[in-house]
Formats: sequence, C-alpha cells, structure tokens
Amino acid sequence: MCRLKGGLRLAVYHCSIKIIGRGGTKPRSAVASAAYRSGTKMTNEYDGVTHDYTRKQGVVYSEIMLPAHAPEKFSERSVLWNSVEKIEKSGNAQLAREVEVSLPRELDRESQVQLVKDYVNRCFVSAGMCADFSIHDRQDGNPHAHIMLTMRPLEQSGEWGAKCRKEYILDKDGNRIRKADGKYKSRRADTTDWNDRGKAEEWRKAWADYVNRSLAEQGIYEKVDHRSYKRQGIEKIPSVHMGAAASQMERRGMSTGRGMENRRIAEQNRLLEETGRKIAGLCLYLKKLNEQKEEDERRPALADLFDEAMNRALRDGKRSDAVDFADGAAFLRENSIESIQELQETASELWSRCRHVTEQGKQVEGRLHERQEMIRQAHVYRENRECYVQYKKTKPRKQADFAERHRTELALYSHAERYLTEHTADRKVTLGAWKADAARLASEKDRLYDEMCGLRDKAKEASAVMRDVKRVVQLEQPQKQVKSRDMGL
Repeated sequence: MCRLKGGLRLAVYHCSIKIIGRGGTKPRSAVASAAYRSGTKMTNEYDGVTHDYTRKQGVVYSEIMLPAHAPEKFSERSVLWNSVEKIEKSGNAQLAREVEVSLPRELDRESQVQLVKDYVNRCFVSAGMCADFSIHDRQDGNPHAHIMLTMRPLEQSGEWGAKCRKEYILDKDGNRIRKADGKYKSRRADTTDWNDRGKAEEWRKAWADYVNRSLAEQGIYEKVDHRSYKRQGIEKIPSVHMGAAASQMERRGMSTGRGMENRRIAEQNRLLEETGRKIAGLCLYLKKLNEQKEEDERRPALADLFDEAMNRALRDGKRSDAVDFADGAAFLRENSIESIQELQETASELWSRCRHVTEQGKQVEGRLHERQEMIRQAHVYRENRECYVQYKKTKPRKQADFAERHRTELALYSHAERYLTEHTADRKVTLGAWKADAARLASEKDRLYDEMCGLRDKAKEASAVMRDVKRVVQLEQPQKQVKSRDMGL
C-alpha cells in the first residue's frame, strides 16, 4: 500500500479471477450471480427459481458491454444470462468467469466507471466476450467492481459457438493414428484461448497498467503492481486479507485475529526495512573502505579485531564499548565467522530464515483456525441434533409451533450441518481425529513461534555486530576513517 503526504492511502492492487458454475461444493447459477451483483430481480428459466436482490445496498453502477456481432437482445441482463443457462446442458457446466477488481479511491465515480469500461473493452469485449459489470461502494473505503464474462464464443450470426472441438492426433506423415479398437486417437482443443494459463497473468497485468494510467492522469505517480512481493524482489511479508466483517469490526475499534496478524506483519516489515537500510549503508561503507585501502588477503580474523578493540576500550575506561566488543567477538567465534563478508551473509541468511519460519507459522495458524472451527461446529451439531430429531418427529400441524419455540437450536443445527457438509469430503464427523489434529497444529504453531523468536534474536544480534564493525575498523585504522553518513545510518 502506498501513502500520500498527510497520511492519505493510495489504491491497493486486487484482481481475482474465478469461475461461476453448477458443479463443485458450492454450485451457483449465472442468473443468480448477475442478479446479486447488479441488485436486480431475475428468474432463472433453467430451474425456475426467482432471485430478488433489489434491496441490496451499495450497487452504484451497472452496465452490459457486448461485441459488435452480439444480438441486441443481450443488452438485457435477464436475456443474456438465461441464454447462457439454456445453452449449457451439463450439470457441472462452467457458466461464467468473474473478475473482481478494487477501484482506486482517489478517482471520482465517473473516472472509476471509465477505468472499468476501458479495461473491459480492451481485454474482454474486443476478444468476443459479453461483459456484465457492476460497481459496489458502501462507503466503507472498499469500492470495487464485479465483471461477469461469458465463456462460450459467439458466432458472427449471433448464435453461441462451441467451447471446444475434437482434434485428431496425426503421425509424422500427417495421417490419423488408429487405436486398437479401430477408432482414431483424438484430443479436446479449445476454440478460444480464454482458458490458457497465461491469460490470467495478462489480464492481471493489464488491470495494473490501466489503474496506473488513471492515477497518472490525476497527477498521482505512485504505482500498483500485479506481482507478488517475492516476484518484485521486495523483502516484505504480505499482509492477510481482512474481509468485510473483520474490516468493519476493526473500524469500530474491535480487535480481530486478522487485524492483529496484520499489525504484527507491519511491525516485522518495519524491522526488515530498517535492517535493509542499515545493511545497505554498511555495504557502502565497506565498499569505500576497500577502495581506500588494498591490503593482502591475510588479515587478522574479525573476532581478533574485536578483541583488540575491547582491550583498547578497557584501557580508555569505556566499559560499555568493551562489553559490546566482547559480545561481538563471542558471536563471531560461536558462528565461525572470520570476515565482514561472512558476517553480512550470516545476518542476511538469519533474516531470510526468520521470514520463512514466519510464513510457515501463518500457514499452520490458518489450518489450526479452520480445524478449531470444525470442532466447534461439530459440538454445536451434536448439542442441537436431538432438538432437530424431535422437530422432524412432531406432527405437521404442530411443527410450526415447535420451530418457533426452538428457533435458536434449529438455526444453530442448520448452520452447523451446512458448515460440516461444505468442509468434510464424506460428510463424516471425526471429532477425535480433528481434536488430535488441532493439538498437533497448536504444538507446531508454538514450535515455529519459538523458532522464529530465536532466529529473530540471533539476527538482531548479527545486525548489532555489523553496526560495531565500523567502530572496530576505525580503532584499527584511525587515520583513514569514513564519515558516518557513508553508512546511511
């Protein structure tokens, strides 16, 4: 995240791509998804279900963009997505692709709309897709756009084309290859390149380019980047996604687990940035030192120089400096470090290992939270199942009264049942195994935390020794000192 003067936050890059389809653990329809995103009422002719989202708040703009050869009737949202539902016959059909993007808060509404239209037209409509996009903004600091795209190509006649075709496999002479059963070998070939792996990278980069261009037009020259910190070569730990519920709680002054995690990551990034600046300064200092003095490669070990500096400090009555130099010498000998380059490499490796263990800890903590929630829902499920069984046994004319009296228990049971169904492959509750897994994950989390703390302390110690290198070398060669500003400290 970038910042302007005065603390104003700049846009954060977000561009996620997913498929809307009838298959999977959470089947969805294109009609329902379009109705929800546009805040409208639509009936799905495929299953006869009506979806009414006219009360949905925060939908500030919606538009359908079509290629030139698309039927004019597709400009009506219900017609477009019911046509998609009708042409797809399979029970696990992929109905639409959704691209969700965050909008820069520095742009006014008109500029945000134009930004999305330019992006959609260039990347999707020009390629032959029908696009239906809606902008959501609930004035909570998170304006964003949902872009729904058709996945089946349109023929020039306006009819839906095939997603794929059969392609025969040929031998080196260009002849079809016959299998043992007499049929020819073939494979599926997509009729478009929209599902190619490289397309997602292309679309994500294009969104970053369009956002940066729009910001530059407003005189804002900070940039967003679609690549991860690692791909950009930035030594920084990415924050975790807060989500709407956690963000609202944090704004109200309520602490959340993800908020605490992000604050911890921000502090670690601050330390990494500070250490990086110091290391860069030390590297510059060492470079200038080497340029000033060329000496033979048989120098005294770095620990010996620290010993000499300690003795000199004791003679001069500088006990605090002497303690620092003694600690530095002990660290160097304990880690078998003989040169400044080895010290620099050790410090860099320790910080790198600290970041790696921190990432491992985050992953384990995420799995632990998921397992703990499954255990909690299993208890809720068991505690309220008897009430649900009694409800099912109650005579139909008395069920409504029973449901009203036990509304809370039945609601808890229903929610727990849905949660467990979605998160267990075979819908089987194995509470004992889950608890054992949670205990193992908790132990692993504690182990990783202890390891991270140990690495961090050791890395800080290495950084402290690096800071003392300048004083040690200056005491050895006082006639050729390098000014403090050369170190960038």
